[in-house]
Amino acid sequence: MKFSTKEDLEVPINDVFDMLSDFEGFERAAMRHGAEISRLGSANEAGVGLAWRVKAQFRGKKRDFEVTLSEFDRPNHMIFDATSNNMKGAFLVELVALSRNRTRMRAELDVRPKSLSARLLMQSAKLARNTLNRRYKTRIAHFAEDLEDRHKRGLEPRA
Repeated sequence: MKFSTKEDLEVPINDVFDMLSDFEGFERAAMRHGAEISRLGSANEAGVGLAWRVKAQFRGKKRDFEVTLSEFDRPNHMIFDATSNNMKGAFLVELVALSRNRTRMRAELDVRPKSLSARLLMQSAKLARNTLNRRYKTRIAHFAEDLEDRHKRGLEPRA
């Protein structure tokens, strides 16, 4: 199942990319929301190979998954691959400079089942596709607004 949306931001492309690649800030924000996150490997700088093990509450159950930064092309795009026992997914963030101070951000999430139980879950999710798509677009829009606000105030993103 694939979700995709675009948002235009009144922020230069390099600043957007810098805010999106503040992984320590996103780690702290996720922990404040109850997730357990640990970095895998010895990579500390943002780049291909950076990986995390995440334990988070989702749909009433504690879920374990690993996230890996598989592509990192400053300032154009990042791709994150996520895997769990039952699902695999990819999250793409692509940036395009529209002008010196304006950037288009495209965020695409692709989730695929790896087991029979996950296939059944995906079938029921497809029935609610319009609702899920609307929620996805709303969350990305709010995130884009937050990035713009933080840029105007000279702050880092809080995820």
